[in-house]
Amino acid sequence: MDIPRSFTIRESTHRIHNPLDDAKLAVLGRALRPAPGWSVLDLACGSGEMLCTWARDHGTTGTGVDLSATFLASARARAAELGVADRVEFVHADASGHVADEPVDVAACVGATWIGDGVPGTVELLRRSLRPGGLLLIGHPFWRLDPPDQAAVEGSHATGRDDFLPLPDLLAQFGALGCDVVEMVLADQDSWDRYVAAQWLNTRRWLDENPEDELAPVLRAELTDAPVRYARYQREYLGWGVFALMDR
Repeated sequence: MDIPRSFTIRESTHRIHNPLDDAKLAVLGRALRPAPGWSVLDLACGSGEMLCTWARDHGTTGTGVDLSATFLASARARAAELGVADRVEFVHADASGHVADEPVDVAACVGATWIGDGVPGTVELLRRSLRPGGLLLIGHPFWRLDPPDQAAVEGSHATGRDDFLPLPDLLAQFGALGCDVVEMVLADQDSWDRYVAAQWLNTRRWLDENPEDELAPVLRAELTDAPVRYARYQREYLGWGVFALMDR
């Protein structure tokens, strides 16, 4: 049970597996003001940066669930580095359908709404772990600009225009699900650059070290095209943000 190896190659040095950089992640924590002792459940937690840094900075506790054994090893190492290994734990499992044993103060899925087959299902899944009055965190893409054609859609890693919504429509969707939007922190083009360009460097270094690997031709072709495709389409048209929600 694991995620595709190509993903762990691209993001082998990432601590945050989305375009929210460490400064914006810290902004999110300060904005939400989690109290010491709050419990956080992070589904599809990746390398656990949010859980670890919030435990250090705000005194929270938490559990992260992820399919990637590689990323969870990084998460445990990060927890030890920050001195919070006694406050966070990481579970190697499919986050789809995972429900906490006890209600938590914050239930999060930051960038992996596939675990609930989209935003509505992910919101409902997170609700099953949340205490009354707690916070839901959803990380999700949106269209910054309306893509003019199918090339722009596919260049932004979507299959169709309806895969994502414009930001006002995404906020309205949260409302239609019975949630108040109480905070949001959005990626910008610079934080997108840092996230995506690091994938290119990771891929190139892996290719140099593994020229005979069966994945090498695939990743070589990807790296050849990725920078131009990103600059032409994704950087211009695709936004991304973390949205804090409370049930009405």
